[in-house]
Amino acid sequence: MIAAFTALLAIQAPPARGTNPMLPLLIQMGAIFAIFYFLMIRPQQKQRRQHEERLRNLRKGDSVVTAGGLIGEVVHIREAAGDDAKKKSMEDHVTIKTGESRVVVERGRIARVAGSTTAGATA
Repeated sequence: MIAAFTALLAIQAPPARGTNPMLPLLIQMGAIFAIFYFLMIRPQQKQRRQHEERLRNLRKGDSVVTAGGLIGEVVHIREAAGDDAKKKSMEDHVTIKTGESRVVVERGRIARVAGSTTAGATA
């Protein structure tokens, strides 16, 4: 794919008389931006949105991994009070049971939701 792209760059026709010599350069820059957008930026944004949606749908009994590497089970979610009570925030406090201890972390600091550990929540 890179070889084909460099071949397209090398096969530039000289600009016709009376046309702007910057036009082919602008077209090439636009093509490079489009390639970067569709191969790098857009998939990363889609992955981030999916991760945030999983965090918003976090429930009691889910197994999670925090950004610090703690693995545990969600035992309680305390959502922020006030005007944004209906909107789930990434600053909400989540209590995780890991081993014999309980740890409180922010919802946004959960790196991965491994799944539900309760038998009834397999829906």
